Amino acid sequence: MAELEALPGSTRPAEPPPVVELVDVWRSFAGPPPVDALRGVDLRLDRGEYLAIVGPSGSGKSTMLHVLGLLDRPSAGIYRLEGVDVSQMSEAQRSGLRGHRIGFVFQAFHLLPTRSLIDNVLLPLIYQGVPRRGRRDRAVQALERVHLGHRLDANPLTLSGGERQRVAVARALVSEPSLLLADEPTGNLDQRNAAGVLDLFDELHAAGISIAIITHDDAVSRRAQRLVRITDGRVSAG
Repeated sequence: MAELEALPGSTRPAEPPPVVELVDVWRSFAGPPPVDALRGVDLRLDRGEYLAIVGPSGSGKSTMLHVLGLLDRPSAGIYRLEGVDVSQMSEAQRSGLRGHRIGFVFQAFHLLPTRSLIDNVLLPLIYQGVPRRGRRDRAVQALERVHLGHRLDANPLTLSGGERQRVAVARALVSEPSLLLADEPTGNLDQRNAAGVLDLFDELHAAGISIAIITHDDAVSRRAQRLVRITDGRVSAG
């Protein structure tokens, strides 16, 4: 069926901007010797997309993670986050965006071993100034989302590695970020627990979460909707 034409005087709703857009991004380090860790990278991640960025050690994956996560800034080029150029923002502005708009999941779980699951998950909301009651409600919802709503008061040390990574995912989601950024999220897990975490990412993608996974593992990258490879700082289609 042909697409309907807009009625005279009507306007179509504007397309939302990409969650992430890198335009000719370089990241260079002075050395010695000087290193171009990212070289003219163009990359786009649309809303609700699930992207894997794959490359061997030394390919530029860690630098890409730091740039995407606003932990580092490009030496040249443009980085737009939800249509806003963040390349030249102040560190305070970048820190604020990072805390509110980007959720991180790392290979190491980085959970506080002496605090309960719910305390671990609501921690980012304390830094954001969310009222106490609102913090708890949102943390409960995040833990329910990763199927751990029945373990709110458990200690992380009593959990399996896969369950701990689920708690880390809940902590990343509690701020309702625009981008879930995962760095080797199954690197510390056995095959069974890794599969469970990847199943969770599939669920989150189906629910509309925008995800970028950085990995060296082809088995992990195959679960993503789209794959790009990074080699010597350059990105190409998978």
